Amino acid sequence: MTTPTHASGAYAPATPQTTAVSIHADRAAATLAIEWSDGHATTYAFEALRWLCPCAYCRGEAGMPGWLDSAPTLTLEQVQLTDLHPVGNYAISPHWADGHKTGYYPYVLLRDRCPCAECTARRAAGGQPSTPPAAAGTHEEHR
Repeated sequence: MTTPTHASGAYAPATPQTTAVSIHADRAAATLAIEWSDGHATTYAFEALRWLCPCAYCRGEAGMPGWLDSAPTLTLEQVQLTDLHPVGNYAISPHWADGHKTGYYPYVLLRDRCPCAECTARRAAGGQPSTPPAAAGTHEEHR
């Protein structure tokens, strides 16, 4: 199994840090829980996950800012997860109640941005990311 590392198309072997063994969306709690093959656990609030959207519409492209760069106030529909699709063995594609579904969230991105106390402290201390740099992927039409 390989994991994309950047937009140039280069690939790196998947590591235990970037191999998800379990992904669970708890709609009642509005959280997404990921268990990694190295034993680490990551939990994202749906709102934080939406702010992390790596698609070109949200992040921008060709020097133009993305929609999230305008620091909008997210609506309930924009943070309500309606579906979750795997993208190969390297990413997930959340679908939101407002119709947005263009973001591929690579596992390397989800692990590198893990909001747990341990990972947050490592990043604050200037530690190296636990995973290689991630590429943002998109598909279908932008909403």
